[in-house]
Amino acid sequence: MACNQNSSEFPTISKCETYGRTNQTVVSDLDGTLLCGRSSFPYFALVAFEVGGVLRLLFLLLCTPIVGLLYYFISESAGIRVLIFATFAGMKVSDIESVARAVLPKFYSSDLHPDVWRVFSACGKRCVLTANPTVMVGPFLKEYLGADLVLGTEIVSWRGRATGMVKSPGVIVGRNKADALLKAFDDVDLPDVALGDRITDYPYMRLCKEGYIVPPATSELQAVTVDKLPKPVVFHDGRLVQKLTPLTALITILWIPVGFLLACLRIAAGALLPMPLVYYAFWALGVRVYIKGTPPPPAKKSTGQTGVLFVCSHRSLLDPIFLSTALGRPIPAVTYSLSRLSEIISPIKTVRLTRDRTTDANMIKKLLEEGDLVICPEGTTCREPFLLRFSALFAELTDELVPVAMLNKMSMFHGTTARGWKGMDPFYFFMNPSPAYEVNFLNKLPYELTCASGKSSHDVANYIQRMIASTLSYECTNFTRKDKYKMLAGNDGTVETGKPKVAPGKIMGC
Repeated sequence: MACNQNSSEFPTISKCETYGRTNQTVVSDLDGTLLCGRSSFPYFALVAFEVGGVLRLLFLLLCTPIVGLLYYFISESAGIRVLIFATFAGMKVSDIESVARAVLPKFYSSDLHPDVWRVFSACGKRCVLTANPTVMVGPFLKEYLGADLVLGTEIVSWRGRATGMVKSPGVIVGRNKADALLKAFDDVDLPDVALGDRITDYPYMRLCKEGYIVPPATSELQAVTVDKLPKPVVFHDGRLVQKLTPLTALITILWIPVGFLLACLRIAAGALLPMPLVYYAFWALGVRVYIKGTPPPPAKKSTGQTGVLFVCSHRSLLDPIFLSTALGRPIPAVTYSLSRLSEIISPIKTVRLTRDRTTDANMIKKLLEEGDLVICPEGTTCREPFLLRFSALFAELTDELVPVAMLNKMSMFHGTTARGWKGMDPFYFFMNPSPAYEVNFLNKLPYELTCASGKSSHDVANYIQRMIASTLSYECTNFTRKDKYKMLAGNDGTVETGKPKVAPGKIMGC
C-alpha cells in the first residue's frame, strides 16, 4: 500500500552495518521494505487472474478505488480487508497455495530491494512481518529468501475454500505487527534488527535493539540481480508475463477478447496456408520470425538418404511449427505429451512418444527413413535462461544431427503452462500483440562427435546441450521434466485428454 511519511527516529538502511550479524535475528516488513514496490496490488492481481480468470481480475480492479478510499480515509486495515475479499472469496485454498508456490516467486524475486537484502541476508535468523496473507507470501519468503518465520494475515476458510474474511487479530498492520512479534518471541529474545518503511512500522521497530527505515525506492534503484539470489527461480508458471498495475490490468482485460480473435486468425493462417506462405502470413499478422544460420536441404529418398534430426531447445509447443515455418516445409515432430486440441490444429504431423525406450527408438528410426524430423530432448519447456537435461535416446538413432537454438519473446502472455490446460497454450502465445520467434540453425554435428565415432549417447547429448546453451547464453542444468512438474504442479506432467492437475536438482556449469 502507499507509504506514510518517514521520520528521523530511525537511521536509514544505508547506515546499517552487516559485519558480525550471523548470530543475530532480523525482522522486516515486506512491501516497500524487502520489496522495492510499496503496493501489493500486483500480487493480488496475479492471484485473481491465475485462479479466478479475467472476470475475477475485473472484479478486483473495480474494487480498487474502494480500497484506496478506505485506506486514506478510514484505515489501512480496512483497505486490505477489501483487497483480500475481492481476491480470495470463494477460491480453493489449494489453488491459492499453488499460485503462491508456482507463480508469485518469479515476480517477488524480481523486485527485491538491494539495501534491505544486504542486511536481511547477513543475519542468521530472519523473520518477516506483513499485512499480506501468509498463504500468499509464505512459499517465496521461506523457500527463496530463507525466512525462518513469516507473520502475516491469516485467512478464514470453509470446506477448503477461502471466505474472504481474515482471522483474529485481523490484518497484521500497525500495532498488530508489534503484538504478533511479542507473541512469537519472548521479551528477552526479540529480534536484534528491525527494518520498516513507514510510520505504522514504528511500534514493532521500537521493540528491537536496532531499527532502520527504508526510504521510498527511486526509479534509478535496481532490484537484486538473479545471480545474487540465494536460489534462482528456474521454473515458474502462470500466463502473465508482467506484473499488473491497475492500468496494465485494465489494458489486459480490454485486450483479451481482441487478442483471442487475433490468435484464432493467426492459428488459422498457420494451419490452412501452404507452409511456404506461412512465414509471410505470420509477418503480415504481426508475428515476427527471425531465421539465423543455414539449414540443410531436404533429404532425398531416391538416393537412400535418411532424414536429418533437428534437435531443438524447448521454449513452447510451437517450436516445431516455427522450425517448419523457417524451413518453408512441414517437419514432423515427436512429442512427449500434447493436448488433443493442439494435435487437431497443428499444421504439422505430431507423433507421441510412449516412454518405452524400444518402442520410441523404432518409431523415430522409421520416421527418419521417411524424411526430416524434429525433437526437443528436454522433454518440457523452460521459460528462464536455462536448458534442462537432454534425454540421450536421440543420439543413438542417427548421426544426422542438426542443433537448433530456439528463442521466443512475449510481452503479455506466456504460451506455456504446467498447471493449466495445455490446449490453450498456442492461443495464449498468439494473443500477444507482437510475439516473436528466433530460429537459429547451428552447424551439423561432425561425424567425429557422433555415436558412430565411438562417443556415448550421453556425451553427444551433453555436447549439443552445451552448444545450444552457448549460442543462447543460457546455463545448463540437470533438471528434468519430472523435476519441473513436481515443483509446479505435483505430477509428472503427463497430458491425457483433459486438463492436467498441477526438488529441483543442482545447476551445473556448461
